Amino acid sequence: MSLATSGGLSIGALAQQQAAQAKTASPFDKRAHASAQDFEAVFLSSMFQQMFTGIKGDGPFGGSQGVGVWRSFLTDQYAKSIAKAGGIGIAKDVYHTLLQHQAARSQAQAAAHVRPPRPA
Repeated sequence: MSLATSGGLSIGALAQQQAAQAKTASPFDKRAHASAQDFEAVFLSSMFQQMFTGIKGDGPFGGSQGVGVWRSFLTDQYAKSIAKAGGIGIAKDVYHTLLQHQAARSQAQAAAHVRPPRPA
């Protein structure tokens, strides 16, 4: 699977599908989706920083001391853009895991509040 498609959908179509789902989602679902997307962006940024670590030279940043700072900004933006456009699938799995944990917590809280009837 390439970065351009995910299960037959283009990145643009996938982003539109996610936006439509976000409009009908509960506040927790929206926060969970945003958190999952942020997690994927941080992961991708870390990967990109490792990819660019050994690159030296004139490139768009020149060879100055500021290369590291500007390169970190660039890799962060690459990561955020890719994650927002559908990413590589990490956010989807993290989102579903967050929803499962929320459901389990809600069930546990509901079970804790159920009291047996008092004897007469």
